[in-house]
Amino acid sequence: MNDTTAELQAVADRVIEQASGGEQIEAFVSRGGETEVRVYQGDVEHFVSAQAEGIGIRVIRDGRTGFAYAGTLDEAAVAEVLAEARSNVEFGTVDEFAGLAEADGVEPTEQSLWSDALADYETDRKIDLAKTLEKLASGLDPRVRVDDSNYADAWGETAVASTAGIRQSGRENGCYVSVSTLADEGEGDDAETQTGFGFSVGKSPEEFDLDRAAREASDRATCLLGATKPASKRVTVVLDPFVTAQFLGVISSTLNGEAVVKGRSLFADRIGDQVAASGVTFVDDPTNPKAYTSTDVDGEGLAARRNVLIEQGVLKQFVHNSYSARRAGASSTGNATRGGFAGTPGVGCLALSLEPGTRSQAEIVAGIDDGLLVQQMQGLHSGVNPISGDFSTGAAGLLITNGELGAPVREFTIASTLQKMLLDIVEVGGDIDWLPMRAAGMSLVISDITMSGN
Repeated sequence: MNDTTAELQAVADRVIEQASGGEQIEAFVSRGGETEVRVYQGDVEHFVSAQAEGIGIRVIRDGRTGFAYAGTLDEAAVAEVLAEARSNVEFGTVDEFAGLAEADGVEPTEQSLWSDALADYETDRKIDLAKTLEKLASGLDPRVRVDDSNYADAWGETAVASTAGIRQSGRENGCYVSVSTLADEGEGDDAETQTGFGFSVGKSPEEFDLDRAAREASDRATCLLGATKPASKRVTVVLDPFVTAQFLGVISSTLNGEAVVKGRSLFADRIGDQVAASGVTFVDDPTNPKAYTSTDVDGEGLAARRNVLIEQGVLKQFVHNSYSARRAGASSTGNATRGGFAGTPGVGCLALSLEPGTRSQAEIVAGIDDGLLVQQMQGLHSGVNPISGDFSTGAAGLLITNGELGAPVREFTIASTLQKMLLDIVEVGGDIDWLPMRAAGMSLVISDITMSGN
């Protein structure tokens, strides 16, 4: 614990020391900041550097919960927040499952979550990174222009203490760059523009691969030029790693313990069932140092941990915070989420991934006679129902014929159900890629998908 996190921990400790008989109190204190840079044609178009600190306090008494927060750590303000949280208890409804997380004996995994190199990185150098990425992406193909080039980072220090025995503090930071591209071809009525993007993430800017991000952004845009509507048929699809990460984001909502206890998941009452192909394993592992969202503790101060959710296709468990676990008659899996001091804990996957295979995307494509490489999905969340499992979304990509990538296609939909898609997974690629989100990407092969075009 460094001096600044020790200061936050002291604030939290002082709050819970004021608990009276019959009260449970939790104090969550945080301080953090972010930098956002957007560059267009060599000039800074958007720049934000912001910091915030504050405290959120939960008070639970007789099954009722009161919560209040303030965006300051001034001593008088903290006292006022505690008084307000106590007052809000009177307006809460009785909930037999209300309560705080209790220490479960799981020790946090030692991780390197803080980079001094990032903390000390000068603002001018951050801007230069975005400018360099723009220059790289615009120089790879004469048809490509850059829509915007971005640098972003964030840092946070937190401390939590509770009358239930929780006392944790820590700090972490991370950064990424991204670039959006436009590829133009043709003139007049035949003019066409396609879009692309590229990312690179790291604990510090030294870990960026700007060349790769630029190349991916250029290739994604140019490869779709000349795309047409495909004929409707059933095909084997290969999801590009970024698309797979989005797909896992949808799956994560069905493995959320809160959604399950509320009857909002297609997997409710299916623990122990075969819900995916036998070779498929889903792991939520925020202790993986390669994950962009790796962490040592969850939003309630419990140790973050590796949870196998689906093993060899069999549904093993859901992710829970302490509240959803009590409702489900289970134990917390260390998956409490928190957006900051201004909110109470939620629940969700922290770093979801499929257990990767061994083959590259090129090797996978070479073994497919008739298929589709999906490079973009549109309206993924609006086109998927996590309760019924219905799946229908717009897509764009490249046809696969006799093991080779062929014509680009767009303006079509791919449709199935989540239940069927999981059971129809043929292969998971070995090209795992951690993106600035709570899910990893890798190539994913799914058979028997309906492609509806002409």
